Amino acid sequence: MFFGFSSLSALRACIARDWTPQIGDPEITGWLTVLSYLACLALAIAVLRRRPARAARGLWLAIAVLMAALALNKQLDLQTALTATGRCMAHAQGWYDNRWLVQLAFIAGLVLGVAGALLWATKSLRGHMRGNGLALVGLAVLCGFVLVRAVGFHHVDRLLSLDFANLKFNFWFENAGLVLIAINALMLLRRGR
Repeated sequence: MFFGFSSLSALRACIARDWTPQIGDPEITGWLTVLSYLACLALAIAVLRRRPARAARGLWLAIAVLMAALALNKQLDLQTALTATGRCMAHAQGWYDNRWLVQLAFIAGLVLGVAGALLWATKSLRGHMRGNGLALVGLAVLCGFVLVRAVGFHHVDRLLSLDFANLKFNFWFENAGLVLIAINALMLLRRGR
């Protein structure tokens, strides 16, 4: 038995009913966001190559890893695969009617993990906040976006689907954090010349 399924291929078949690997956001805004993630990844690597203070190194390494993961996720829609996996397991293991408990625990764990990581980063950057604070704020905005999307309250989703200047708030919210991270990285790289 594999998570309530007779085989791994049976679990994969169940997941494939709700998710297939394909481009998740084929619009220009989706691709612009992927490019923003990749630009922030390149900038974070450039900052790391300058050998920042030990306290800041962890922040920029975390930013680099997160940018790579979120760029990949943006177009592969991996959170949908995770949701489909959970749904399949809930049906197979007989707890689908009580899935809200698992969803609540997952969201609570995600919120606590993000809050803990941001608190740890704030404490670790003591004395280095002036040079890295903007990136930390950008990271907090981006984590806030991820948490809002993970929770998926319908009224929040409706708000994010509204637009400003012909672009959805979703795009503005996600990219605001990326812009702050990029500005901070460029400031550090310019200062390091």
